[in-house]
Amino acid sequence: MERTWKKTLAAGIAAVVIVVALVLAGGRLTDHTAPADQGSSAMQQTDADRQQEQTLDPDDPDVVGPKQNDNREVTGSTTGNSGGQDQYHTDPVPEGRPQPVEPDNVEVDTDTSLTCTISISCATILDNMELCAENKRPLVPSDGVILPATTVTFSPGESVYDVLQQVCRDYGIHMESEFTPMYNSAYIQGINNLYEFDVGNESGWMYKVNGWFPNYGCSRYQVEDGDVICWVYTCDLGADVGDNSMSG
Repeated sequence: MERTWKKTLAAGIAAVVIVVALVLAGGRLTDHTAPADQGSSAMQQTDADRQQEQTLDPDDPDVVGPKQNDNREVTGSTTGNSGGQDQYHTDPVPEGRPQPVEPDNVEVDTDTSLTCTISISCATILDNMELCAENKRPLVPSDGVILPATTVTFSPGESVYDVLQQVCRDYGIHMESEFTPMYNSAYIQGINNLYEFDVGNESGWMYKVNGWFPNYGCSRYQVEDGDVICWVYTCDLGADVGDNSMSG
């Protein structure tokens, strides 16, 4: 009887050991299988992400190139501003005057040469020397002419700003400017080391083309063959150079 009981007990213990071993083994198999499946899923997701990133890559010319090229191919795209200010705060341009042309929408034809005339004058300072900063007075020419009317060449698509840059570089004339995003144009701060406000609070540089003072920046005025460009220094918000648009 005792021997039979011992055999039964030993058999029971062995069965329990086998069941426990199988359970543990099954748990380990499950633990190994799950990461493998997760890894496969993560790999597929990574590949999909890479494919999406490649599709939306902003540096890919196949994605953004055509749109940029379309803009660059426009030679004379103007900003419509009838009935109110345009996006760059420009009032409607008078009838018969050139509309502003955005610099980013222009392709310069470097294979063609045209001519225009440009001059630079600060003659108004001569009548306001008492207002001129003392250290700037020696910079004012005796006749007020920094550059007499000079015929220069330019390429179709270039702006008044481009022509000014060229002539100042060619004739060794100092010029400093600052790009103003709000108006999408360069603003001329100083020429020949004569700056805005050097001759009072209403002084600074202005430009006119064919006798007209444009109501937009010089980077947006596209020069035409035969144009006459004049850069003039005003001491009275333009009134002393023939522009009364800013007078109250």
